[in-house]
Amino acid sequence: MYRATTIKHVFVDFIPRDIKEGTLYISREYKTAMHKCCCGCGKEVATPLLPTDWKLYTHGASVSLEPSIGNWNFECKSHYVIRRNQVLWCRQWSKGKINAGRARDLNNKNRYYGKSTDKQALATTTKQPKANNTGSFWIKLLKFFGW
Repeated sequence: MYRATTIKHVFVDFIPRDIKEGTLYISREYKTAMHKCCCGCGKEVATPLLPTDWKLYTHGASVSLEPSIGNWNFECKSHYVIRRNQVLWCRQWSKGKINAGRARDLNNKNRYYGKSTDKQALATTTKQPKANNTGSFWIKLLKFFGW
């Protein structure tokens, strides 16, 4: 299976329908970048270029996209950073680390967009565990973030 170590970039007005492997398509107007997963699985990866998501840095003839790209919903579960058109492979994360990262990202978005992030607001927006579930995951997650 193809595992990229480099990626080229192209600035476009619109993301094309035919996304080619090894190319990062960047639309500044629509604040998004897309590419096929660098592991070679063929899945398309969208990275919104927003203050609470990814940031694009240009370095003359190369670009960087940060933070890392964790394709946790894909079967491949690939994890990498694009830095100066190089694909730097990272360790896969555990389910606990993925869930903690998602919670952190949600908290950052809520703070940025002015939504409440206090314990009471979290309790009303978080899906409650089923009655036969001990809820230990949610309790650990809340404790992890100091709530």
